[in-house]
Amino acid sequence: MVSNRCKMVVKEELTKMKLHFIVVDLGEVEIMEIITVDQRNELKSALLITGLELMDDKKAVLIEKTKNVIIDMIHHSDEVPKVNYSDFIAEKLGFDYTYLSNIFSEVKGITIQQFIIVHKIERIKELIIYGELNMSEIAWKMNYSSVAHLSNQFKKVTGLSPTHFKQLKDRRRSPLDEIGN
Repeated sequence: MVSNRCKMVVKEELTKMKLHFIVVDLGEVEIMEIITVDQRNELKSALLITGLELMDDKKAVLIEKTKNVIIDMIHHSDEVPKVNYSDFIAEKLGFDYTYLSNIFSEVKGITIQQFIIVHKIERIKELIIYGELNMSEIAWKMNYSSVAHLSNQFKKVTGLSPTHFKQLKDRRRSPLDEIGN
Protein backbone atom coordinates (compact mmCIF):
# COMPACT_ATOMS: atom_id res chain seq x y z
CA MET A 1 0.00 0.00 0.00
CA VAL A 2 1.53 3.29 -1.03
CA SER A 3 -1.25 5.75 -0.28
CA ASN A 4 -4.15 6.58 2.00
CA ARG A 5 -6.48 5.49 -0.79
CA CYS A 6 -4.93 2.02 -0.70
CA LYS A 7 -5.46 1.85 3.06
CA MET A 8 -9.08 2.88 2.58
CA VAL A 9 -9.64 0.12 -0.02
CA VAL A 10 -8.15 -2.50 2.31
CA LYS A 11 -10.33 -1.31 5.21
CA GLU A 12 -13.42 -1.53 2.99
CA GLU A 13 -12.59 -5.08 1.90
CA LEU A 14 -11.97 -6.18 5.50
CA THR A 15 -15.26 -4.59 6.59
CA LYS A 16 -17.15 -6.34 3.75
CA MET A 17 -15.74 -9.63 5.01
CA LYS A 18 -16.77 -8.73 8.58
CA LEU A 19 -13.14 -8.88 9.73
CA HIS A 20 -12.09 -6.51 12.50
CA PHE A 21 -8.76 -4.79 12.04
CA ILE A 22 -6.51 -3.26 14.64
CA VAL A 23 -4.08 -1.64 12.23
CA VAL A 24 -4.20 -0.94 8.52
CA ASP A 25 -1.00 0.86 7.70
CA LEU A 26 1.25 1.19 4.70
CA GLY A 27 2.45 -2.32 4.00
CA GLU A 28 0.79 -4.11 6.92
CA VAL A 29 -2.55 -5.17 8.30
CA GLU A 30 -3.32 -6.56 11.74
CA ILE A 31 -6.62 -8.41 12.05
CA MET A 32 -8.25 -9.32 15.38
CA GLU A 33 -9.55 -12.69 14.20
CA ILE A 34 -7.59 -15.69 13.04
CA ILE A 35 -8.64 -15.98 9.41
CA THR A 36 -9.23 -19.21 7.55
CA VAL A 37 -7.50 -20.19 4.34
CA ASP A 38 -10.76 -19.49 2.48
CA GLN A 39 -11.03 -16.00 4.02
CA ARG A 40 -7.40 -15.31 3.14
CA ASN A 41 -7.98 -16.39 -0.48
CA GLU A 42 -11.17 -14.28 -0.64
CA LEU A 43 -9.26 -11.25 0.66
CA LYS A 44 -6.41 -11.90 -1.76
CA SER A 45 -8.85 -12.06 -4.71
CA ALA A 46 -10.71 -8.93 -3.62
CA LEU A 47 -7.47 -6.99 -3.27
CA LEU A 48 -6.20 -8.16 -6.67
CA ILE A 49 -9.35 -6.78 -8.31
CA THR A 50 -8.52 -3.34 -6.85
CA GLY A 51 -4.89 -3.58 -7.99
CA LEU A 52 -3.45 -4.47 -4.58
CA GLU A 53 -1.61 -7.61 -3.61
CA LEU A 54 -1.61 -9.68 -0.44
CA MET A 55 1.95 -10.72 0.32
CA ASP A 56 2.99 -13.88 2.08
CA ASP A 57 6.73 -13.88 1.43
CA LYS A 58 8.70 -12.27 4.27
CA LYS A 59 11.25 -10.81 1.81
CA ALA A 60 8.47 -9.26 -0.27
CA VAL A 61 6.91 -7.75 2.85
CA LEU A 62 10.26 -6.31 3.94
CA ILE A 63 10.84 -4.85 0.47
CA GLU A 64 7.36 -3.28 0.51
CA LYS A 65 8.06 -1.78 3.92
CA THR A 66 11.39 -0.42 2.63
CA LYS A 67 9.67 1.08 -0.42
CA ASN A 68 6.96 2.59 1.79
CA VAL A 69 9.53 4.22 4.12
CA ILE A 70 11.29 5.74 1.11
CA ILE A 71 8.07 6.93 -0.54
CA ASP A 72 6.83 8.41 2.73
CA MET A 73 10.20 10.06 3.37
CA ILE A 74 10.40 11.66 -0.07
CA HIS A 75 6.80 12.28 -1.13
CA HIS A 76 4.80 12.70 2.07
CA SER A 77 7.19 14.56 4.32
CA ASP A 78 7.78 18.29 4.41
CA GLU A 79 11.52 17.76 4.56
CA VAL A 80 13.78 14.94 3.45
CA PRO A 81 15.71 13.75 6.52
CA LYS A 82 19.08 15.42 6.92
CA VAL A 83 20.59 12.19 8.26
CA ASN A 84 22.11 9.48 6.12
CA TYR A 85 19.31 7.66 4.25
CA SER A 86 20.73 4.28 5.13
CA ASP A 87 20.64 5.11 8.86
CA PHE A 88 17.10 6.51 8.58
CA ILE A 89 15.75 3.43 6.76
CA ALA A 90 17.54 0.95 9.04
CA GLU A 91 16.23 2.74 12.14
CA LYS A 92 12.67 2.95 10.80
CA LEU A 93 12.53 -0.75 9.94
CA GLY A 94 14.70 -2.11 12.74
CA PHE A 95 17.01 -4.05 10.40
CA ASP A 96 20.64 -3.73 9.42
CA TYR A 97 20.91 -1.60 6.28
CA THR A 98 23.27 -4.04 4.54
CA TYR A 99 20.72 -6.82 5.04
CA LEU A 100 17.90 -4.62 3.69
CA SER A 101 20.04 -3.47 0.78
CA ASN A 102 21.03 -6.99 -0.24
CA ILE A 103 17.44 -8.29 -0.18
CA PHE A 104 16.14 -5.21 -2.01
CA SER A 105 18.77 -5.47 -4.77
CA GLU A 106 18.33 -9.22 -5.11
CA VAL A 107 14.56 -9.01 -5.57
CA LYS A 108 14.05 -5.61 -7.24
CA GLY A 109 17.13 -5.61 -9.49
CA ILE A 110 18.07 -2.07 -8.42
CA THR A 111 19.72 -0.73 -5.30
CA ILE A 112 17.92 1.16 -2.56
CA GLN A 113 20.00 4.19 -3.53
CA GLN A 114 18.79 4.00 -7.15
CA PHE A 115 15.21 3.66 -5.91
CA ILE A 116 15.67 6.75 -3.71
CA ILE A 117 17.14 8.74 -6.60
CA VAL A 118 14.27 8.02 -9.01
CA HIS A 119 11.77 8.98 -6.31
CA LYS A 120 13.66 12.16 -5.49
CA ILE A 121 13.63 13.08 -9.20
CA GLU A 122 9.89 12.44 -9.37
CA ARG A 123 9.39 14.69 -6.33
CA ILE A 124 11.58 17.35 -7.94
CA LYS A 125 9.41 17.19 -11.07
CA GLU A 126 6.38 17.79 -8.86
CA LEU A 127 8.03 20.76 -7.15
CA ILE A 128 9.08 22.24 -10.52
CA ILE A 129 5.53 21.87 -11.87
CA TYR A 130 4.06 23.56 -8.79
CA GLY A 131 6.42 26.47 -9.42
CA GLU A 132 6.39 27.66 -5.80
CA LEU A 133 10.11 27.11 -5.18
CA ASN A 134 13.18 28.09 -7.18
CA MET A 135 15.89 25.51 -7.95
CA SER A 136 18.04 26.53 -4.97
CA GLU A 137 15.09 26.03 -2.63
CA ILE A 138 14.26 22.68 -4.24
CA ALA A 139 17.89 21.55 -3.93
CA TRP A 140 17.92 22.48 -0.25
CA LYS A 141 14.51 20.89 0.41
CA MET A 142 15.55 17.63 -1.27
CA ASN A 143 18.91 17.55 0.56
CA TYR A 144 21.21 18.13 -2.42
CA SER A 145 24.59 19.73 -1.80
CA SER A 146 24.05 22.15 -4.71
CA VAL A 147 21.80 23.01 -7.63
CA ALA A 148 24.52 21.63 -9.91
CA HIS A 149 24.36 18.22 -8.16
CA LEU A 150 20.55 18.20 -8.44
CA SER A 151 20.71 19.22 -12.11
CA ASN A 152 23.28 16.55 -12.98
CA GLN A 153 21.28 13.81 -11.29
CA PHE A 154 18.02 15.08 -12.84
CA LYS A 155 19.57 14.98 -16.31
CA LYS A 156 21.02 11.47 -15.78
CA VAL A 157 17.58 10.13 -14.84
CA THR A 158 15.31 12.09 -17.19
CA GLY A 159 17.61 13.05 -20.04
CA LEU A 160 16.54 16.68 -19.53
CA SER A 161 17.85 19.57 -17.52
CA PRO A 162 15.43 20.87 -14.86
CA THR A 163 15.13 24.10 -16.87
CA HIS A 164 14.21 22.22 -20.05
CA PHE A 165 11.72 20.09 -18.09
CA LYS A 166 10.13 23.27 -16.73
CA GLN A 167 9.67 24.58 -20.28
CA LEU A 168 7.92 21.44 -21.55
CA LYS A 169 4.21 21.66 -22.06
CA ASP A 170 3.66 17.91 -21.52
CA ARG A 171 5.39 17.38 -18.20
CA ARG A 172 5.25 13.66 -17.67
CA ARG A 173 5.16 12.31 -14.17
CA SER A 174 4.87 8.70 -13.08
CA PRO A 175 2.50 7.15 -10.54
CA LEU A 176 4.38 6.43 -7.31
CA ASP A 177 3.70 2.71 -7.42
CA GLU A 178 5.33 2.46 -10.88
CA ILE A 179 8.60 4.20 -9.97
CA GLY A 180 11.55 1.86 -9.52
CA ASN A 181 9.62 -1.26 -10.55
